[in-house]
Amino acid sequence: MIFIDTHTHLYLREFKEDRDEVVNSALDKGILKMFMPNVDGSTVNAMHALADRYPDNCLPMIGLHPTSVKKDYTRELSKLKNLLDTRKYWGIGETGIDLYWDKTFAKQQEESFRDHIILAKETGLPLVIHARNSFDELFTIMDKENDDSLTGIFHAFTGNKEQADHIIGYGFKLGIGGIVTFKNSDLDSVVKDIDLEHIILETDAPYLAPVPLRGKRNEPAYLVHTAEKIAGLKKVSLDEIAENTTRNAVSLFNVKI
Repeated sequence: MIFIDTHTHLYLREFKEDRDEVVNSALDKGILKMFMPNVDGSTVNAMHALADRYPDNCLPMIGLHPTSVKKDYTRELSKLKNLLDTRKYWGIGETGIDLYWDKTFAKQQEESFRDHIILAKETGLPLVIHARNSFDELFTIMDKENDDSLTGIFHAFTGNKEQADHIIGYGFKLGIGGIVTFKNSDLDSVVKDIDLEHIILETDAPYLAPVPLRGKRNEPAYLVHTAEKIAGLKKVSLDEIAENTTRNAVSLFNVKI
């Protein structure tokens, strides 16, 4: 079985002591591609270093995380945009709107999100969207800006069936991670009714480790627990989950396995 982790932050300091072991553990589990969304200017060098060390497996994206958006975000975003001329990136992000932690720069987050949409259209790269307490705000923007030139993912999806259908209507994929295994989450009932053609797998490592590892540092190898949960919900084999979600990710990112 071959899996793809479409969202992992392997370059963060949480993996400083055993990064190589974590990558190799994932490879041993069949997770052959690990897509790495950027956070901000402070994470670029570490992300590049890991991508250079594992060029066939750890694949970088470029963007400015909404929680890193401040009043003068345009300066930092401009520097990140310039990097597109220096190397291969596989997606734009992560971007989006996060109104859970702090609403101080909500307007700037909306502006930054629009800037990322434009960049995704210009480059033809998938857009990776972070949505936390912000579906209405994101939908308002996407309803105006989405067209056939835009593809992407609503990462770490936690919404309801109506919100899932709205996203599917854009032609976007739903990034499903460890949250679907949580007992206090209703995501399992939503995922159960979503066709596999709309689902891709992710970990968001080092965050959101799935049951039975909840509360521990997450890593790409744990993606299998999420896949097993979805297989149970769908009453299909793990092979079928791997085949469908990997095919979806390969098509979205235009990557070879």
